Amino acid sequence: MCGFPRVPLVRFRLQALGKKGLRDPRKRHILTTQFSQFSLSAALKSRLNANNFQIPTPVQAAAIPPALEGRDVLATAQTGTGKTLSFLIPIMEMLEKNQGRGAHALILLPTRELAMQVEAAFRALRSSNGPTAAVVVGGLSEHAQLDAIRRGARLIVATPGRLEDFLKRKLVRLDQVKILVLDEVDRMLDMGFRPAIARIAGTLPQARQTLCYSATLEGAVMDAARNYLRNPVRIEIGSVLKPAANVELRTFEVDHDKKQELLEHLLDAEQGSFLVFVRTKHGADRVARRLSRSGWSATQIHGDRSQAQRNQALKSFSEGRHRVLVATDVAARGIDVANVAHVINFDMPKQAEDFVHRVGRTGRASARGVASTFAIPAERGDLRKIERILSISMKRFRVRAADLRAA
Repeated sequence: MCGFPRVPLVRFRLQALGKKGLRDPRKRHILTTQFSQFSLSAALKSRLNANNFQIPTPVQAAAIPPALEGRDVLATAQTGTGKTLSFLIPIMEMLEKNQGRGAHALILLPTRELAMQVEAAFRALRSSNGPTAAVVVGGLSEHAQLDAIRRGARLIVATPGRLEDFLKRKLVRLDQVKILVLDEVDRMLDMGFRPAIARIAGTLPQARQTLCYSATLEGAVMDAARNYLRNPVRIEIGSVLKPAANVELRTFEVDHDKKQELLEHLLDAEQGSFLVFVRTKHGADRVARRLSRSGWSATQIHGDRSQAQRNQALKSFSEGRHRVLVATDVAARGIDVANVAHVINFDMPKQAEDFVHRVGRTGRASARGVASTFAIPAERGDLRKIERILSISMKRFRVRAADLRAA
């Protein structure tokens, strides 16, 4: 048990950047504002610089120093704040200091897309002869994953279900793990991975470091934190249940049968890429198909598409070959596509938290973004509930058929 009343709390809310660094307005201490100032090896600093990482984001500035000291960390932050690097850097530093074969670090996360994204970030920062990582997820070749482990992967990036399966079959050992990362732990718990996480954690050395990241700290997350962390440094970056301030929030009240016309009107009126969220797999296919028939370059991603199809859709969208990506909420978490100009809630999200994660796909890394929600008249109450929970106010527009015809 970690004794949360005694946990040090570090909060950073839109701090001013002064001549000497980033200041915590309550504690008046100076935070590192250059990666070169961290206690890192010269080789890792050089690779960070080569990848154009010079100035850490607030979550990186807050989480990396205690993690480098071996402290447990419990962090909450809005999506798009750079948390992946905040745990990869301490892992890479540890791996460089602890040579040998076998997995010394384990990252558990909710989806295979997120796992592949994290492994790609690790690969981009490793040296040519540095430690390797294995991705352990469902939907991809089991043989390739086991081969990477047997060839001496020092880091395992995994979803709980597939890793637990490997453990049950005695295909992987985790008795040398020194750092455990629980990324998007709230999402993993929502997906029913609590028993798998517990069984995996039970195979790890007790004398380990644990870094836990979550969008919320509701009851189940706090229970998990108490079980797996020891006297953690508590980090909170801004409001975790609120869209970023640099995202313009709009609501269009529109009849259900006019949503497609409104979407095409916005595509015609505004520039940049569009990420469109719908509620069902069938809806994603239908919206993307209609857009394509109307001449818009659109693709879709949802649970019924194969991993290869999902990878191709994300790649073509991120590279600009498709302007529109239509997605179910499988894409709301853990998929990092840069420079999304506009998020469209074609269908209303079920919960306020889902709204935050959808909207968080735009306005990343302090860029400006726009998020538009399509609400039919019967959903006015749902809309007001989201605004009340998140303490936000959206610009409202009433769309009539005549407006679309005039446009």
